Amino acid sequence: MTTRAPRSDPAREPRVTPVEKSAAGWPALGITVKRSLDEMGVGTTLRTLRKLNQPHGIDCPGCAWPDHRKAVEFCENGAKHVAAEATLRRVGPDFFREHAISELRLRSDWWLEEQGRLTEPLIKPAGADHYQPITWDEAFAVIAEQLNQLDSPDQAVFYTSGRTSNEAAFLYQLFVRAYGTNNLPDCSNMCHESSGFALKEVIGIGKGSVTLEDVERSELIIICGQNPGTNHPRMLTSLEKAKRRGAVIVAVNPMPEAGLMRFKNPQTPRGLLANGTQLADDYLQIRLAGDQALFVGVGKLLLEAEERSPGTVLDHDFISRYTDGFEPYASQVRQASWDELEAGSGLTRGEISKLAERILAAKSVIIAWAMGLTQHKRAVPTIRELTNVQLLRGNIGRPGAGLLPVRGHSNVQGDRTMGIYEKMPPAFLDKLAQEFHFQPPREPGWDSVDSVAAMRDGKARTLISLGGNLVRAISDTNVAEAAMANLSLTVSIATKLNRSHLMTGEVALILPTLGRTERDRQVTGLQQVTVEDSMGAVHATRGVLQPASEHLRSEVAIVCGLARRTLGDKVPVAWEEMTRDYSVVREHIGHVVPGCQDYNAKISAENGFLLPHGPRDERRFDTATQKARFSVNDLEFLELPPGRLLLQTIRSHDQFNTTVYSNEDRYRGIHRSRRVVLVNPEDVAELGLSDGEHVDVFSEWSDHAERCLRDYRLVAYPIARHCAAAYFPEANVLVPLASVAEGSNTPTSKSVVVRLERSRAGASRFGLAGVP
Repeated sequence: MTTRAPRSDPAREPRVTPVEKSAAGWPALGITVKRSLDEMGVGTTLRTLRKLNQPHGIDCPGCAWPDHRKAVEFCENGAKHVAAEATLRRVGPDFFREHAISELRLRSDWWLEEQGRLTEPLIKPAGADHYQPITWDEAFAVIAEQLNQLDSPDQAVFYTSGRTSNEAAFLYQLFVRAYGTNNLPDCSNMCHESSGFALKEVIGIGKGSVTLEDVERSELIIICGQNPGTNHPRMLTSLEKAKRRGAVIVAVNPMPEAGLMRFKNPQTPRGLLANGTQLADDYLQIRLAGDQALFVGVGKLLLEAEERSPGTVLDHDFISRYTDGFEPYASQVRQASWDELEAGSGLTRGEISKLAERILAAKSVIIAWAMGLTQHKRAVPTIRELTNVQLLRGNIGRPGAGLLPVRGHSNVQGDRTMGIYEKMPPAFLDKLAQEFHFQPPREPGWDSVDSVAAMRDGKARTLISLGGNLVRAISDTNVAEAAMANLSLTVSIATKLNRSHLMTGEVALILPTLGRTERDRQVTGLQQVTVEDSMGAVHATRGVLQPASEHLRSEVAIVCGLARRTLGDKVPVAWEEMTRDYSVVREHIGHVVPGCQDYNAKISAENGFLLPHGPRDERRFDTATQKARFSVNDLEFLELPPGRLLLQTIRSHDQFNTTVYSNEDRYRGIHRSRRVVLVNPEDVAELGLSDGEHVDVFSEWSDHAERCLRDYRLVAYPIARHCAAAYFPEANVLVPLASVAEGSNTPTSKSVVVRLERSRAGASRFGLAGVP
């Protein structure tokens, strides 16, 4: 395998250009080809991209949008993700002999990503500042010894990323529960936990209720707090199909996003040679955290329309047969004040009325959302409120209608289905006990926020991470980094170097694993694994490339090896048999996980299978009352002190979750650097500042601790008034660990009260691009 030198880490002042008004087209095609060839070369590019999201091929390790299964089924960002995994660059022992951990901490996230694939197991011994090679057997022995000498299994935390396969996730939770704890935090805790929490309460299942076919046949699609052009680009193809069939699309977002405005499909002549397809018919520039007020206003208008024309607006048959709680809900919403609704949403009554009219005119409505709704203090009530609006007109459980939380990672929903959750229901634990003849712990474990707090407070001693980059994904970066230093052991199962590998416990290990693009050969031959997309469809994925190193092991093999060494004969689980043949894992999944009976047979179908969903399939709602539940939610919104702004964290277009591919964000017109804060021009003037000057961004929270981004370029930007934006994960330093959504405990990364001050540092040197 040829190795290639990484590109250097640039240190530049940001360059700002006008905001783009369309997504994809020729630029997307050109960047896809260039990035793929630069990272993988011609041969690997052809082998991977032609198999990406195809039957008997590779499921994209990027977003969780379902597949159309057409000849070319990948987007620019999916190709970047595959190229990053299949890169020709390598990070071997020589790299770690040359670079001390303390030195690597000064590098940016981008630079760490650029170094390439990890090649063999590594250990940082106590007191050392370098990683050094270790054998797999020795690594498992170190981890097992640490786990078995803890005072309680609850002193260990087992984190999981959404890239993990169903098989590895199932085995991981089995190992953790056999070890004796439910401390199973995952990346969902930080993104769509609010969705799952709210939906479980009101419709009985924490997943969305639509299929891909529903999206493409819907008459009205309302997209809230989501940027599909960057985070789910293949969704644009589905939206284009819906538009061609006459759908109306409404974008609700504090920032104009190119992917919601116009789509130039690079797979069509219209997209490459003409103006593409206009997507959004209306754009509601909502205030951050204003969506609850918006949907209360819409519900109020629908009720008033019913009063004017009884029997013509609400779906009374659906409401009476399938729901409860309508009268208390209606009574509260009728009393809502328009002054409060306008102030809370940042929208006028006329703008809200137009949306209500759109809903009245449509026979089928889908409401889609992402983290723009889930990462607020009032996220759970907001999602309950938009569900109320859908219940009013029976827009759940019929074609082209429903609820659509759009998951951002390829198998984050599958992880939860497989049992990666600190509060799995008793029925799942009962099945696990019956299948494997041990009693799983029943006490709830720690989620991601609580886990970091436990590390900070000395309650946790060990962290094992199956993928991910927890220290950068979680809120309150400085607190998280200090918490890691309190641990006696940190273990990361990973494909590439990231910042969590540098914020270590006393002893640290990195266990390199196969990527999804690589062939997984075990004793019984080549293996396949499975994933679940954002709409509950499960299908197989098979790697096609030679592994990046002979020392890599699959996630399944690593988890089983670690479990076997740690648990010994404590539980009667055939770890070796499941390592040899993953179909054995799937047999167990079929016996334990609801909807997965005959799992091996179901995934043999070309397109896999769809998990059952009561509300969607039969209007069955497994709630406390066995009905969909209208909810009563007090209307609250943040009132900002004078001179303050409400900041949200955002991702750039050249980024996937915490992975930064470059310092470019071409759709927003931000180039060469990520050290920017975006503010409405009127707010810039009102604060007595100027576009282009440098500012320090201070977070304001009740503990009065200093949380600051220093020396950031101020960019006058068409964001909603009194709102601001800065890039994730760098801006996580501003989000207090204790600032969480009610009920779901999700960090409030879209509701950070900040003040801006002229930078004390003067003109920025930008020597540490990406490091706050």
